[in-house]
Amino acid sequence: MTADEIEKLLQQDFPQVVDNVEIESLGNLCGRVRLKVNEKNLRPGGTISGSTMFMLADVSIYILILAAIGPKRLAVTTNCCIDFMRKPELIDLIADARLLKLGQRLAFGDVLIYAEGLDQPVTHAGITYSLPSSSKPLVS
Repeated sequence: MTADEIEKLLQQDFPQVVDNVEIESLGNLCGRVRLKVNEKNLRPGGTISGSTMFMLADVSIYILILAAIGPKRLAVTTNCCIDFMRKPELIDLIADARLLKLGQRLAFGDVLIYAEGLDQPVTHAGITYSLPSSSKPLVS
């Protein structure tokens, strides 16, 4: 799937995130996704919440899976190990994501999240997805 096709699918299935998420690039099992943060993403102390960073990591891997296997909506997260390494302020987050393995039943991904303008990552996530067994896309 192309970035435009994925954004259209996200608009249908996840309208709550699509307005703030922008696919900047898609490559061969890798990509870059931007999250346009706002005050709703903050937690006490003026830093971006962990749940916001988890959502960015998770949706980034989902985007890569869709790009690789097509519009299979039933791909679901089965595991995530996430490390919050720095406290980002209210600034856009950029996820550099890659699929490490794309099998028939499981996909394994790795995401580094950066606060725009900073060289060091703020978050690292390792994510596993379960893939639907159907070989046909679930979208007509």
